[in-house]
Amino acid sequence: MTPTDAEIARDLAPTGVLRASIDLGNPVLAQGTPDEPSGVTVELAREVAARLELPVQFSCFDAARKSYAAMSEGHADLCFLAVDPDREKDVAFSTPYVHIEGVYAAPVDAAFTSAADVDRDGVRIGVKKGSAYDLYLSRTLHHATVVRGDEGVDIFHAEDLDVAAGIRQPLTVHVSQTAELRLLEPAFMTIRQAVGTTRGRSPKTTRFLNELVTELVASGFVSKALRHSGQDPTLAAPTAV
Repeated sequence: MTPTDAEIARDLAPTGVLRASIDLGNPVLAQGTPDEPSGVTVELAREVAARLELPVQFSCFDAARKSYAAMSEGHADLCFLAVDPDREKDVAFSTPYVHIEGVYAAPVDAAFTSAADVDRDGVRIGVKKGSAYDLYLSRTLHHATVVRGDEGVDIFHAEDLDVAAGIRQPLTVHVSQTAELRLLEPAFMTIRQAVGTTRGRSPKTTRFLNELVTELVASGFVSKALRHSGQDPTLAAPTAV
């Protein structure tokens, strides 16, 4: 390991162990159990640790807001979250490694013809509290109301809301199993997933993470990790031209 790498390792993992915060609530990015997590984020954490010759320790959560809290409260050195202006106040993000979509589901007999129809007075949208799409919709909606719960589809059903918001892959599965629902197209947002660390880290550390993620996307590491975990490899972020 070069002197620069050793300096980055000390800055990123001052305890001598790379502590990675994993969101098991996003099935595209992480699967398994808290004791045995898997998925693209786990493989990315292991690769960061390997490059810096560090052991890695995983802390797993069932929601992005909890993973974010672990990072912001100093209990994790690395997180895997969607880039969002609210989070960027505390987190320095790398270039994205995965792009996923936020979509709506609505009753088949609802008057909505597309996602653009949802932002109307009186429309209530179920979201997962603290998710990337919660943060985005809370900023951008002008008329519709966000209703937060542990899961967007759960609060949608429990409170008989008008629309459920969620990540395309799990929401598509839910719609396929629920005859009275349909997806509204197109996606209302692209969710850019990136590696993050606290803003107190040195510029060398954040540059290292950014360059490493760029390399791992370009080399096919990310698409292979997605495929290994049963996810669509085309979700890997586009490489910079």
